[in-house]
Amino acid sequence: GKFVALDCEMVGVGPDPDADSQLARVSLVNYHGAVLYDAFVSPVQPVTDYRTRFSGVTAELLARFGRPFAAVQADVAALLDGRVLVGHALRNDLAALMLGHPKRDLRDTARLPKFRERAGGRTPKLQKLAWEVLGVEIQGGEHSSVEDARAAMLLFRREKAAFEEEVVKRF
Repeated sequence: GKFVALDCEMVGVGPDPDADSQLARVSLVNYHGAVLYDAFVSPVQPVTDYRTRFSGVTAELLARFGRPFAAVQADVAALLDGRVLVGHALRNDLAALMLGHPKRDLRDTARLPKFRERAGGRTPKLQKLAWEVLGVEIQGGEHSSVEDARAAMLLFRREKAAFEEEVVKRF
């Protein structure tokens, strides 16, 4: 389909793991929330904080299922090619993947003015939007990039007309 939603989970690296992150999991879902891709990424740098409470990622998961970064990056790039990308704070996910995407083909739930109003003009939290707009509780425990991508897609679908109006204004 034309629309895919992306979410990534990160782990902390280096001497300041709160400030330095690397990609640990990538998930993509289609317009209906079906999983198109879900992969753990082998650490390139030594992990100093798995952030399991937030990321859902453990050393065991990465050791058992981790794939090379370059392979995951190539897979995701191929899946995004020619599609409209939906997500929450997509700049962070694309940076972690070291990928770009045409701005006219981005639908970021963190940037939609209607959603930002709910956060006093600031960047709204995905968890809060999911609850307030969709009545869905997410991130109650460990985060799941599949769950977060699905929530972003549902938010997009709910306000698709508003997203498309924004695209028309900007491009």
